[in-house]
Amino acid sequence: MTSEQSPGRRERKKAATRQSIADAALELFLARGFDAVSIREIAERADVSTTTIFKHFTGKEALLFDRSEDFSSELTSAVTERPEGTPILEALRGHALATWVPISTDPRLVGIAGLLDQTPALREYADRLWARHSDALAAVIAEASGRPENDLRSATLARFVVQVPALIREHTDPAAAANEIFDLLRDGWGTEAPNR
Repeated sequence: MTSEQSPGRRERKKAATRQSIADAALELFLARGFDAVSIREIAERADVSTTTIFKHFTGKEALLFDRSEDFSSELTSAVTERPEGTPILEALRGHALATWVPISTDPRLVGIAGLLDQTPALREYADRLWARHSDALAAVIAEASGRPENDLRSATLARFVVQVPALIREHTDPAAAANEIFDLLRDGWGTEAPNR
C-alpha cells in the first residue's frame, strides 16, 4: 500500500474536505442567512459535488454544527478518562476551561447565535443536539458515580454543563464566568437565594 492510499492520508483528506465544506457553509450562512443559502451554492463554494456534502453531513442544519460529535465525545471523555481521584465536576471544569473558553472568543459566534435566533429550523436542530449531548453526558456521570441509569442528579448536572458554552459566550471574561458557573454547580445556590 502506498502512502497515497494509506488510511491516515485518506482520513486526513476526508477531514479536510469536511472542514472545507463546513467553512464554506458558515461563510455563506453568516453573509446571507441560513434560509437564503442552498446546498448547491455551498457545494460550489467548497468546490465539491452536492453528493459529497451528503457523504459528510446528514443535512443542511448539520453543516452549522460540524463539530458536534467531537463536542460530545470530548465531553464524555472528560469524565471517563479523568485522572484517578479527580472529582467529576472538576474534570468537567478543566475541560471547559481548556476547550470552551478559548473558542468563546471566536468573533463568528455572535453571527452563529444570530442565525440560531432567526432560524426556527436551526433552533430545533440545536435543541435536539444539546439534548443528545446532555443524555450522553448524564449516562457517563451516572455510571462513573455509581448511580442508577436514569439518575436525576446526573441528568441535572449534565444539562447545566452542556449549557456552559452558551452562558460564557457574552462575558468579557469567559474563564471567570466558567469558574463562577462551576462553583455554583459545586456549592449550590445556598444562602444567596432571593426571598421572593
